[in-house]
Amino acid sequence: MRSVILFRHGKSDWYAEYEKDFDRPLAKRGILASKKMGIYLAGKIKTPDLVISSPATRTYNTAKLAIDSGYWNSKLILSRSLYEASQAIIVSLLSKQKNKYRSICIVGHEPSMSSFINYQTDQRVVKYPTATIALINYDIDIWSKIVGRRGVLKWIKQPKKVV
Repeated sequence: MRSVILFRHGKSDWYAEYEKDFDRPLAKRGILASKKMGIYLAGKIKTPDLVISSPATRTYNTAKLAIDSGYWNSKLILSRSLYEASQAIIVSLLSKQKNKYRSICIVGHEPSMSSFINYQTDQRVVKYPTATIALINYDIDIWSKIVGRRGVLKWIKQPKKVV
């Protein structure tokens, strides 16, 4: 079995100074939620073996805050392809990962997160708020088999519903 954790970046600061959307930072609320969800995930399940994040400022910082706050022992890599990614791009990225990783966390943006769930599971997700995480399990033994497969959505958690 392989697991994919989808983690939408924390709330961004629309009032901060930045040149491009890519550079938009996290708001204070986004920082707190990123930390909270990192701690929650560490206590909920085994932390991911690998974290792949969009290199946009808000996603990279979400990943770093979650990893540091939850004391994850996860490798972190950045993938430019996750910025404005389709679900097909995410599947392609996952299919190329080393099989030693049993659980991979994708830290990205909307509508990529809900699109991935909608196409890869039998569930339909309309809203995927900031800092929300979801777990999808796949009955596969190697990542290349994720292509053309459907997963099972185990749960979705929003920061405001995490104690």
